Amino acid sequence: MAALLLAAKNLVAVPDGDGPTRLLSPGFVRVADGVITEVGEGAPPAPPDVRLPAGTLAPGLVDLQVNGYFGHDLADADEAGWHEIVRRLPETGVTAFLPTFITAPVAAQAAALRRTRDLLPALPDGARVLGVHLEGPFLSAKRKGAHNADWLTDPTPEAVATLLETGLVKLVTLAPERDGAIAAVETLVENGVLVSVGHSDATAEQVARAADAGARKVTHIFNAQSGVHHRDPGVAAQALADPRLHPGLILDLHHVSDVAARVVFAAAAGRVVLVTDAASAAGMPPGSYDLGGEPIELPAEGPPLRADGTIAGSALRLDAAVGNAVALGVDPVTAVDAATRVPADLIGRPDLGRIAPGAAADLVWLGPDHRARATWVAGHIVYQGSNVHQGSNVFQGDE
Repeated sequence: MAALLLAAKNLVAVPDGDGPTRLLSPGFVRVADGVITEVGEGAPPAPPDVRLPAGTLAPGLVDLQVNGYFGHDLADADEAGWHEIVRRLPETGVTAFLPTFITAPVAAQAAALRRTRDLLPALPDGARVLGVHLEGPFLSAKRKGAHNADWLTDPTPEAVATLLETGLVKLVTLAPERDGAIAAVETLVENGVLVSVGHSDATAEQVARAADAGARKVTHIFNAQSGVHHRDPGVAAQALADPRLHPGLILDLHHVSDVAARVVFAAAAGRVVLVTDAASAAGMPPGSYDLGGEPIELPAEGPPLRADGTIAGSALRLDAAVGNAVALGVDPVTAVDAATRVPADLIGRPDLGRIAPGAAADLVWLGPDHRARATWVAGHIVYQGSNVHQGSNVFQGDE
């Protein structure tokens, strides 16, 4: 692959490779063979191949919770559905993601994992598939949210072994109060799986025991979990107080209020993971869609809903979540980190989620409104917005 030199008005980067993320204004990035080879502040050392005069060049966004998108539920999507999601997620700034399968019978989840394994080699250029997130079936019936209670079960050694068979599982959400859950956490961690506490009625003490066993994340903080009480703290309280845990946050301002979101960023500084929890309704007009084999309805305003009014995933874009964080007063570098470096490190991919020497050249140009205007994966441009045009070597977009 030919080398590429990009210059940006603003650049969110780790110039020395392993230090803190910084905002360089201006900055430049050199790419060769799909990898970042140089990051610098100020004018580039030579005329750039691409100059971005507005907005911010950031690492490609990393989403650890994507149930579906563009009308397709990934748990049972056909090959065409997978192809559309992989090709089009870069429109939202996402360059890597975990397809997420919600609760189903263990045998059905195992079959979905095998189908996914067989589909992966033929996927087109686009967002990287980092593995699979299983959100269930080892969840609490008291905090099931949109999950089917009939399919919830304990994480027996046999069930865990069945789901680990393909090697695709990279993240499992479970309720640590279920019988056998702590042993399951230990087994999953030993097999390189990130464990997240979620859909749980656990006490703070039970969550701490899960962290002792190796759990490192909490799924969509405040949603479908015991909360913050001054005498009876639960999952959310432990997620905020425990430095080992990274709270996932669906920042569409429907799942969590603006005040609660500010609390999360203040209490869990440097640990917040922005996620979408996107359902098949994401990127689609209002109407009827599917999540986990059951119908959901996307209204004109707000997230998708089950027939009983239960929130069922979201229609959130991850670039919009970054913009919402900035609008709440979160520092832009912190907001970008929460959708890039923090989730990439958590999932064990330090080659992603940062603009740093040696990292993969996965990049997104965010406009002043924090919406993706152009996206690169491994140095290849995989999305260029219809309002983006190139004159000479300058990328420009309508303000």
